[in-house]
Amino acid sequence: MTARGLAVLAIGGNALIRDRKHESIPNQYDMVCALAEDLAGMLEGGWNIVVTHGNGPQVGFILRRSELSIAEVPPVPMDYAGADIQGAVGYMFVKALRNVFKRRRIKREAVAVVTQTVVDRNDPAFANPLKPIGSHMDEARAKQLAAKYRWTVREDAGRGWRRVVPSPQPKAIIETGVIRALASQGYVVVACGGGGIPVIEDENGDLQGVEAVIDKDLASSLLARSLEADALVLPTGVEKVALDFNKPTQRWLDRMTLAEARQHQADDQFDKGSMGPKVAALIDFVGNGGRFGLITNPPNVTRALRGETGTRVVA
Repeated sequence: MTARGLAVLAIGGNALIRDRKHESIPNQYDMVCALAEDLAGMLEGGWNIVVTHGNGPQVGFILRRSELSIAEVPPVPMDYAGADIQGAVGYMFVKALRNVFKRRRIKREAVAVVTQTVVDRNDPAFANPLKPIGSHMDEARAKQLAAKYRWTVREDAGRGWRRVVPSPQPKAIIETGVIRALASQGYVVVACGGGGIPVIEDENGDLQGVEAVIDKDLASSLLARSLEADALVLPTGVEKVALDFNKPTQRWLDRMTLAEARQHQADDQFDKGSMGPKVAALIDFVGNGGRFGLITNPPNVTRALRGETGTRVVA
């Protein structure tokens, strides 16, 4: 088996939930078990792997439970909700991977690292919170909670009022050295869940958690660059990236150069809520020295790494 290098695989939080009828923790674990088989295939293909994951739906569940019980127990701060779900999803992956490794006789171990991501306390996002979190409320209830807990709330497209938080740019990942050391020893590291817990440095250089959300794909790109990874893999719901998606002129892409990817972004070819951030993360990664970026769906990751499918972004 030829060593291929280090790949960072960024799995979306929605990838753990098949549909609205399968949102329970056992349902999510079933999805993780299927993903663990894909990861095992990558290992058997010669890759070392660091896994990152989203947590949007899962953090939403924690915050909803907190809202429902707010008269009984204090609310859960966002940084602690992020830590909670990093531990829970990390546990799911470590358990599923251990079972797969045992069955397929792969001599590897998995480990989960609760990860903190530094953001700039002067990031403009803090002055303009836009990321909706938690459940919809009526205006009176939203403003009552905002006054009591110092939340920012906004009306959400006619569907009610929601809490909104900043989404600042990730600047550094505190545990990069730990993740690098573990990956270099052959461990499959699960890290940077939900983009990592957002923290700022105060005047003394001490860390403080903040109420914010970090884009998982941007944080994964930062981690991949910091680790000097060879590949950044962003699984999604389609096998390849398309131009003119869902139009009669739709065409699938096997490959994009950096220049082509930037031009397609400028032409608004990619939805800003789904494919756009993924392409932006790969532009960021490859533009800063990564060998290649890859977008495909989870069952095809191993084939895509062999160059048989998926969309590659190269310099």
